[in-house]
Amino acid sequence: MRLSPLNARRWRNFRANGRAFWSLWIFAALFGLSLVAELLANDRPIVVSYRGELYFPVYRFYPETTFGGDFRTEAIYSDPGVDCLIRTGGLPECWDDPEGTIEDAADGEVAGQPVDRGWALWPPIPYSFRTINNVGTAPSAPDAAHWLGTDDTARDVVARIIYGFRLSVLFALIVTGASAVIGIAAGAVQGYFGGRTDLIFQRVLEIWGSTPSLYVIIILFAILGRSFTLLVIISIVFGWPALVGVVRAEFLRARNFEYVRAARALGVRDRTIMFRHILPNAMVATLTMLPFLVTANIGALAALDYLGYGLPSSMPSLGELSLQGKSNLQAPWLGLSAFFTFAIMLSLLVFIFEGVRDAFDPRKTFA
Repeated sequence: MRLSPLNARRWRNFRANGRAFWSLWIFAALFGLSLVAELLANDRPIVVSYRGELYFPVYRFYPETTFGGDFRTEAIYSDPGVDCLIRTGGLPECWDDPEGTIEDAADGEVAGQPVDRGWALWPPIPYSFRTINNVGTAPSAPDAAHWLGTDDTARDVVARIIYGFRLSVLFALIVTGASAVIGIAAGAVQGYFGGRTDLIFQRVLEIWGSTPSLYVIIILFAILGRSFTLLVIISIVFGWPALVGVVRAEFLRARNFEYVRAARALGVRDRTIMFRHILPNAMVATLTMLPFLVTANIGALAALDYLGYGLPSSMPSLGELSLQGKSNLQAPWLGLSAFFTFAIMLSLLVFIFEGVRDAFDPRKTFA
């Protein structure tokens, strides 16, 4: 697909901005890896070979009986007995002496009987964000098993950062995207039609802006329970007015331009004039606000989690990790991990959106 001359110029300007261009690649790589977090940090193997068949525990539920065990609950793959069953093809001796059985099975037989040996391919980090590790004291300091240590409930910090990074970015992108669509549409209607329409919308925005969103979140969570979907909906409901003022001002300024008057005289529909002719000229001001909205939404999620009014405690949360850093000053790796995660993530996003803003600005051209 070939770009139009205007979009081609914008892309050249963005590429010429080295800081924005490389920030985009770094952030895309980090976000792409977080999208496959289950393959990077998980307490279940990626692939299991058992009696000649392949199983994928990362994506499917398999009871222990699948591998020769006794229970119909999900297999605990880190259990030495289950690991032995997989490697030996389900020999019952695994429950008596799993380590010895596995060692004997390396020779291809146990007690003179041939063994159908299996194997399991584990992620680089054999812990999920919810895995509780019995490592003694918690939080525990970084070591070979836990690269950034564990938190105060003995969960691996690296795994929680990977999943928390993905959750924070997805939350910010969903909320910002939906809020931008609603806010741009509302601002366009206000600015283009003006008059009574603008007056009514302004009064609605004044009332809506004075509503204490934190109290609403607390009340709804108390009634409906905490969930990611509910938090996204509430954030969109209270976040869309952020762009209305900027878009409204641009439409008020452009509604009486000559090309708009000419389009009206030719019978062009209002919707076409608004979103094909005026909106592109308002995008520079709109894009200037987007990085603030994205970073604000990430910060809002972290703040709510920090205060205890955000996501459920079972979900990975960078804000909750920050709270643990404050509560466990004797474990500085918790606070430092949260700080550097936020610093890197927000810096990359700001650099990217600065490049996008400058690329859309016709007054700026990079060599």
